[in-house]
Amino acid sequence: MFVLNLQSSVALVTQIVGGFRQMVDDGALRPGAKLPSIRQFAHAHGVSVYTVVDAYDRLVALGYFQSQANSGFFVRSRASQATLSLGASGQYSFDSMWYLRRIFENRALRCKPGCGWLPGDWLFTEGMRRSLRNLAAEDVDLGGYGEPKGYPPLRQVVRDLLASREVVVNAEQVLLTQGSSQGLDLAARQLVRPGDAVLVDEPGYANLLFSLRFLGARLIGAPRTPTGYDLDTLEARIIEHRPKVFFTQPRLQSPTGSTAVLSHLHRVLQLAEKYDFMVVENDIYADLDPESRPSLASLDQLKRVIYISSFSKTISPNIRVGYLAANPELLEDLARLKMISGLTSSEFTERLAYGALVDGRWRKHIKTLRDRLALGQRRLASLLLAIGFELFCEPKAGMFLWARHPAIQNAGELAYNAAEQDILLGPGHLFSVDLEPSPWLRFNVAWSDDEALLRFLVTLKAA
Repeated sequence: MFVLNLQSSVALVTQIVGGFRQMVDDGALRPGAKLPSIRQFAHAHGVSVYTVVDAYDRLVALGYFQSQANSGFFVRSRASQATLSLGASGQYSFDSMWYLRRIFENRALRCKPGCGWLPGDWLFTEGMRRSLRNLAAEDVDLGGYGEPKGYPPLRQVVRDLLASREVVVNAEQVLLTQGSSQGLDLAARQLVRPGDAVLVDEPGYANLLFSLRFLGARLIGAPRTPTGYDLDTLEARIIEHRPKVFFTQPRLQSPTGSTAVLSHLHRVLQLAEKYDFMVVENDIYADLDPESRPSLASLDQLKRVIYISSFSKTISPNIRVGYLAANPELLEDLARLKMISGLTSSEFTERLAYGALVDGRWRKHIKTLRDRLALGQRRLASLLLAIGFELFCEPKAGMFLWARHPAIQNAGELAYNAAEQDILLGPGHLFSVDLEPSPWLRFNVAWSDDEALLRFLVTLKAA
């Protein structure tokens, strides 16, 4: 095994990657050979576990390693390596899925200002319990698969909810999904083929970016601004790349928290009509918005727009109940694709969500949630500005603030250091189209009122 130089100016991650690559290329490590576990290597060489995670992740992306569930890491066969393509620069394309799985969604870390969900005591726990008790008292047939499009009474609730958002549909135009993630995946698999140019917010919704990369899409960034989009750059990239579809999150966007103004929504739809592409609107934070705003779907009435949302953020992430709405012909195609990939969604969890939504306390819960988030926004914005952070915008609503500090060049390195102190941060490269290192961080205001986070961030002020 190679030796690391802890005093070298060459980053430890680079040394580990280079050392393993040399051993594989020289034949010292043969295809199929089992590699030291992350913790074993870290302990043996006196380095951080998170440094080794980064290095192994890069070696997987380079095609030198492969990860096998519950078994560890192994040297990939040379034939498999040859099939992996490098970027135009000849450098590796950093695959953050390993990082996402092991750290970014690691609920074992106590302090979670970088996560994408709300704390348990912010959710509609009592409403869920009442719904569960009521469901247990009913004579429910648990022997079937349920309706392909989802539980009909819940689809009718969604129809009425969309009507309140000025999107006119009937219940047959509503498809229930296993969270918004399944809705986005269905839309992507219906509309995208390998090699297709696909517009996405830049920075954008991390899970969606991973899914589109897996499908072989060419991701084209549509730069976000505090008020929506850089429209000149957006049109220039549309003209150059001729995308088939634009996946976007106009309202309280993750990670920036920004909301597109009405004129920007109109322009996006004009561009979609002029250059003939579809739009998939991810509106999962609509319930967190205290303001009544138009959406792309309400302006377009689902001619070119697929509308996707979810109840996971406000009721409970565990129930995995989301929905999409589209024009009738496209909706039927998406429903067939849902059945092909997983038959039906769970009627049991859809009934649970239905019971919570028709609970008389639901509206009060939503108002309380919005108020708590607004307070969290004010507190965290004030704290970050006092420490010297720059804020991308101040949304004053929703879950997220997007910020950077002049002392930070690579937020990924800061995230590794924070994880060693039991703090989960959201580094900017996870939300990037090209996965390049970024100084930006996503903060979840619901998890950021924590003394450990404050002590950690204050060290930046002295830097």
